[in-house]
Amino acid sequence: MARDLNYTRNIGIAAHIDAGKTTTTERILFYTGKNHKIGETHEGSSTTDWMEQEAERGITITSAAVTVEWNFPMENGKPTDETKKYHFNIIDTPGHVDFTVEVNRSLRVLDGLVFLFSAVDGVEPQSETNWRLADNYKVPRMGFVNKMDRQGADFLKVCRQVKEMLGSNAVPIVLPIGDEVDFKGVVDLIKNRAIVWHDDNHGSTFDIVEIPADMVDEVKQYRGQLIEEIAAYDENLLEKYMEDENSITEEEVNAALRAATLDMSIIPMMCGSSFKNKGVQFMIDAVCRYLPAPTDKEAIHGINPDTDEPISRKPSVTDPFAALAFKIATDPFVGRLAFFRAYSGRLDAGSYVLNNRSGNKERISRIYQMHANKQNPIEYIEAGDIGAAVGFKDIKTGDTLSDEKHPIVLESMDFPDPVIGIAIEPKTKADVDKMGMALAKLAEEDPTFTVRTDQASGQTIISGMGELHLDIIVDRMRREFKVEVNQGEPQVEYKEAFTKSADHRETYKKQSGGRGKFGDIVFKISPADEVDGKVPMGLQFVNSVKGGNVPKEYIPAVEKGFREAMKQGPLAGFEMDALKVTLIDGSFHPVDSDALSFELAAKMGYKESAKAAGAVILEPIMKLEVLTPEENMGDIVGDLNRRRGQINAMDDRNGAKVVKASVPLSEMFGYVTTLRTLSSGRATSTMEFSHYEQTPSNIQEEVIKKAKGNA
Repeated sequence: MARDLNYTRNIGIAAHIDAGKTTTTERILFYTGKNHKIGETHEGSSTTDWMEQEAERGITITSAAVTVEWNFPMENGKPTDETKKYHFNIIDTPGHVDFTVEVNRSLRVLDGLVFLFSAVDGVEPQSETNWRLADNYKVPRMGFVNKMDRQGADFLKVCRQVKEMLGSNAVPIVLPIGDEVDFKGVVDLIKNRAIVWHDDNHGSTFDIVEIPADMVDEVKQYRGQLIEEIAAYDENLLEKYMEDENSITEEEVNAALRAATLDMSIIPMMCGSSFKNKGVQFMIDAVCRYLPAPTDKEAIHGINPDTDEPISRKPSVTDPFAALAFKIATDPFVGRLAFFRAYSGRLDAGSYVLNNRSGNKERISRIYQMHANKQNPIEYIEAGDIGAAVGFKDIKTGDTLSDEKHPIVLESMDFPDPVIGIAIEPKTKADVDKMGMALAKLAEEDPTFTVRTDQASGQTIISGMGELHLDIIVDRMRREFKVEVNQGEPQVEYKEAFTKSADHRETYKKQSGGRGKFGDIVFKISPADEVDGKVPMGLQFVNSVKGGNVPKEYIPAVEKGFREAMKQGPLAGFEMDALKVTLIDGSFHPVDSDALSFELAAKMGYKESAKAAGAVILEPIMKLEVLTPEENMGDIVGDLNRRRGQINAMDDRNGAKVVKASVPLSEMFGYVTTLRTLSSGRATSTMEFSHYEQTPSNIQEEVIKKAKGNA
């Protein structure tokens, strides 16, 4: 029997590292009856952190999907006539900046998000990054302030930070009863009642009690603010509010709050302590009540690949099948798995789908419902669900899978370029072939991990988002693929760019009797133009040749020559991301000219025009945040200045100082060790990629010299 999509929730759990995402997921699995024992991150026994590296390091590296069922609403722990069985697909995402790709691709396919904050640390750097990603994909969300049992916990302060730092309308729908060690429950501002959880049996049971006397005034104040926000959102309620704010019913509050949450006009804020088993059930209820079902989005939009016309698919089983593959993983028992979100229609195990990128049919031999690294086989999957497919030949992250007769291409995903690389080589001859296979599989799984061969040195260079990212890759090669490698020093992934326009004529000529080679082009080379305030990646090629001086059949060869040349910059061989070339004129020889001659003329012209076009090296700049005791701040700022860092802001947080800076990545290797030394181990830092910037001339010379030395 088909499941009612109104009672399905596809949600993610996202936050900064160490805010308690995995602990919260474990509690959800326990309360929904999926697990009968609670796994703990610090013991390395949690369900969703199933990789060895995750258990050892106590961090999440790969997003894990789990499926649970939850009865809602319940009254005092018992079902009522209104109770329905809700079906949840939950994705637990990593918090570490090196694995942002996992958050990115999860948000692309989720309908709603539970955003965790630490009650002590509040909004942290990775909270901001993930929040921006959720804004990009327009994912409705609610906030859960975790760790209320910890010293320094302050729920309302975190709500203010979410409002000010993330620019969103955070509205508390609960107030904590007690704080730090005395935290024991919450006041539900909508039902106007208090909930206190029992300490035994993992907080599965609770009492509904009177609001504590010392909180009555505060509850009245914040309930008033909540009703005011809801009335401001819903015009119908505004009139009732003006007449008598107490006349607004609980049902009206919930309906308006749900609409405002879906609209992202209000972010409902709750609090609890996942580790101490308090507040999680209330949060699961709130997911049912306020976060969207697949049916809340009228349709998903895409392009018909045959006509380039916009088309859409409704979240219905009767529409043709359409799904997006958002992750590829390798499982030792079932082989390659493609995680996908079905947006419309139905797919049966053993049937065929069209991969709209390759244009080929793919047979999906089996379909699984995922539970972390375990698979439960299912016979079919329908609109609004998330599953994993096996048996395909060629599916990549971001591919649209659709009904063969009704093709559609859904918007794919954009991933950041890697910023750091290391050279690796196999330790033994036996490892050579295994290394190639392992790297191919890992690159297929992770779009932010790339492998290339350095043309000058012949070395294999692997690149990723940070030192931890590459550490994990090398560790996985050793454990999963049994490949031992030697690795070089980390290298920064520089890029090259042109800073001004230059006109140039390039003639490629080889004529020494017999048939020769001849290609002659006149072009203008310049930085790429902005489109909608952004510089698009790749080559902007404009053909302005008049009168057939360069025959039409050779124009694509000129374009190809420039596109290929961009892979190797003229100064030091680093890639060039964006470039504009206008082909103005040229000439050809009726016998000696061919496509290859014009392609080579373009490649030579690119190098020869570099000086006139102001070629420069660009370096990755990182956004750094350091949390330090005040007495160490002077030393830390001095050290950042020596690293060519630019201090952007200094703030206070929980009695410590926060230094925000922009620093070149090339100066940041081994920074964590230096920071420990400067602060006697008391300061912590987080770093994420910000942008590329022109390298100072003295550094540029060193980079070019080093690149040529390696060659």
